[in-house]
Amino acid sequence: MNALVCLTPGQLAYQQTEKPALTPGHASIRVTRIGICGTDLHAFEGTQPYFDYPRILGHELAGELIEPGDASGFSVGETITFIPYFNCGACIACRLGKPNCCVQLQVCGVHVDGGMVEYLSVPTYSLLHGEGLSDDQLALVEPLAIGAHGIRRAEVRLGESVLVIGAGPIGLGVMAFARIAGATVIAMDINEARLAFCRNNLGINQTVNAQAPDAIEQIRELTHGDMPTVVIDATGSLRAINQGFQYLAHGGRYVLVGLQKGDISFSHPEFHKREATLMSSRNATRADFEHVVSCVKQGLVDPLAYITHRVGFAQVATEFAGWLNPASGVIKAIVEMP
Repeated sequence: MNALVCLTPGQLAYQQTEKPALTPGHASIRVTRIGICGTDLHAFEGTQPYFDYPRILGHELAGELIEPGDASGFSVGETITFIPYFNCGACIACRLGKPNCCVQLQVCGVHVDGGMVEYLSVPTYSLLHGEGLSDDQLALVEPLAIGAHGIRRAEVRLGESVLVIGAGPIGLGVMAFARIAGATVIAMDINEARLAFCRNNLGINQTVNAQAPDAIEQIRELTHGDMPTVVIDATGSLRAINQGFQYLAHGGRYVLVGLQKGDISFSHPEFHKREATLMSSRNATRADFEHVVSCVKQGLVDPLAYITHRVGFAQVATEFAGWLNPASGVIKAIVEMP
């Protein structure tokens, strides 16, 4: 079968590999859609933590179930997606109901080869029914689940002001689920085109350019002097993460959804006087995935609104580098498999 391999940073190549054999505890799927996410782009540019080369990228997937294996309640030919975080089931995190941060976690397309292939074998416990959603919708369940998980971590409440830093696909998902939770959302980015996308496509009218000299004053005015009680970083930028502390209200929570390789730093007195809470949000759980599917079915969130680019599998290697350029206007690129 055909596979697209990231050989080294900046180098993608199509290669012929063996179709995966069915093994105990696994199911085989024919991949139909692949969403391109920030993790894939960061791996391509060489800035993704927890990463080794060569690697087959891709974990935002929809597919047709070819061989269910021992998966109970699933049928051959069914349209499915899956949870791409493969956990051990036995470590302290798994025992606490947090398989998303399993000690031995293997993320599809990061720690193990992913879905830029024609056929993929996945653990049966990771399968999710399609619930009548389209292939395009299912391919975007995973990034939306990351946003939903971040909002659940923050315990966002009705009427709160939530500042989301980063208006990429993950940040947009965070914004969507913050609004579903009843919050007032402020979008922040350095890219005016992405802020315009928030206003024009998603109805998020409160936007702030992080490079504006009066950015703090704008946020203070939008929150009637209080500042946001929840700040969520979805950039993975060290500078943005460090700057995010200054936007936080007294008694507020700061959630890091974005990930980068360096050390964060902040003023302890400023953090302490706020009695602030700092937490990370890693991946998502089955409950988050199911919440996303339910919200899509109810029309509370529209995954298709995020899709700006669409290519066939044969064109990915040529188009991929261009998606790193902000001028491309990409929000979410979708790959259609033959």
